[in-house]
Amino acid sequence: MAWLKALLLIIFFSSGGVRASCPDWSPGQTSQEINKLKTQLTQWDIAYYRDGTSTTSDAVYDQLRARLNGWQRCHQPDAAQAPPELTTYGKARHPVAHTGVKKLSDSAAVAKWIGNKADLWVQPKVDGVAITLVYQHGKLTRMLSRGDGLKGEDWTAKAEKISAIPLNVTGPLANSILQGELFWKRDGHMQKSMGGLNARGKVAGAMMRNATPGFLNQFGVFIWAWPDGPASFGMKLDALAEAGFTLAKTWSKPVSTLDEISDLRKRWFSSPLPFVTDGIVIHQGNEPGGKFWQPGQSTWLAAWKYPPAQQLADVKGISFAVGRTGKISVVLDLEPLQLDDKQIKRVNVGSVKRWQALDIAPGDQVMISLAGQGIPRIDEVVWRVTQRDKPEPPDPLRLTPMSCLYSASACREQFLSRLVWLSTPAVLNISGVKAGTWQQLHLAVGLEHLFSWLQLSVGDISRVSGISSARAAQIWHQFSLARQQPFRRWLLAFGLPIPKAALNMMTDSHWRELLARDEVSWQLLPGIGATRAKKLVEFVNYPTVSSLAAYLARQGIKGFVDQ
Repeated sequence: MAWLKALLLIIFFSSGGVRASCPDWSPGQTSQEINKLKTQLTQWDIAYYRDGTSTTSDAVYDQLRARLNGWQRCHQPDAAQAPPELTTYGKARHPVAHTGVKKLSDSAAVAKWIGNKADLWVQPKVDGVAITLVYQHGKLTRMLSRGDGLKGEDWTAKAEKISAIPLNVTGPLANSILQGELFWKRDGHMQKSMGGLNARGKVAGAMMRNATPGFLNQFGVFIWAWPDGPASFGMKLDALAEAGFTLAKTWSKPVSTLDEISDLRKRWFSSPLPFVTDGIVIHQGNEPGGKFWQPGQSTWLAAWKYPPAQQLADVKGISFAVGRTGKISVVLDLEPLQLDDKQIKRVNVGSVKRWQALDIAPGDQVMISLAGQGIPRIDEVVWRVTQRDKPEPPDPLRLTPMSCLYSASACREQFLSRLVWLSTPAVLNISGVKAGTWQQLHLAVGLEHLFSWLQLSVGDISRVSGISSARAAQIWHQFSLARQQPFRRWLLAFGLPIPKAALNMMTDSHWRELLARDEVSWQLLPGIGATRAKKLVEFVNYPTVSSLAAYLARQGIKGFVDQ
């Protein structure tokens, strides 16, 4: 949430780095939503800059700040974009202003920025709190927080308790102004797998409050600027190292090509480092004199941040998916976003109960990340719109393991899920017939029930739009092979609620044997208790199930034909 980060995001988004769609709001709602988000961001700014507390993550703050600017561009194009509220109690003026650093969005932007520049160096973008150190006659006389870039708070008293900051220096640094990052020291921090750990918040909070000397000694300092220092970047690094600021020399690498820059960025992203980072910074050795430095006006350095582990997503709509057993899951339709190498348009919330607990409505902002195997997931709801227009979920009492064996308007999703299930290799193994094909068939011929496809001829299938004659023959052949599947597979196709172990132990080979079972006999099989036994008796005697069993008998399916 730091000032520099927010400033860079404003520059980036205002220059067209991201194009989010404009919310379809009335003028009244637009004003309401923008003012509400402005108020929240101001509260976070005050908590961070005045009180030293971070009440939300940098990722949430930065992306919501960018979202606010996007809304204003959409609905209030003539209004000035809202900058961070840089409120601070600090009144100490920096002898040289903090300029901030321009953010480059991708490798193409980096290549363009490099252009014909020479004498380039790359450093990790250490994630901490920016400071100014002022040395006069070899002694540290002031340590200032960055504040708004022109004025900050005087932290000199705390500097004496941070062993990483030399209180006395000699040589070229005896009268110098240094800018750098006060950071939380880490042992083998791997950014790719560990993330940011709210490192900046820990440092800011400690400096704003009366932290113990022991805690302050967990901090290090990384010097990234020496205004009006030696003209040679390499000479700066050598002098800093001799004075005790060794990290800058260790972690500064000369580069001349985009490939070299990209390789360092990739390496540092996945290698153990002594600090938390959020990207790299590219420096040009030649820089103007300190008197020309102003916030937001640096041209001699730029940042290339790491890909975010999380992305803010706009919820466009909410839909409900119904599985074959009647289980309802909630799916969010998102404004398309890129996360890692995936474009994400939808994310599964889970059950209706979880969706209701999360309280998600269209127009809300949710934070998305990738779970195992690259599956998108919701980490949190970070912003809720004022108008809560939520759709009504399907009635769970109407959708059960015995519902939607026949097609009906209220059964579209569960009926299709049943068809997809029965065609899987573990059930009837109808190879090559998946959800899309079942939808085509159902729309064209109107499948009456779960096994209506057994009556389809090659001609019926070939008349379906989008299915060629050759493809129709293949589908019909798969349907014919399914007729030969053993009795147990057909029980699975029904959706009989029986555990796998019980199905394997069961010796029944005909439907009438299942009808003859009572709850006690069902409980003799493994994994079946009183509740499951009752459900099984209800299932096999359910009228709709009975009618389908009779239909399979007429179709000559083994295990259903009367003998």
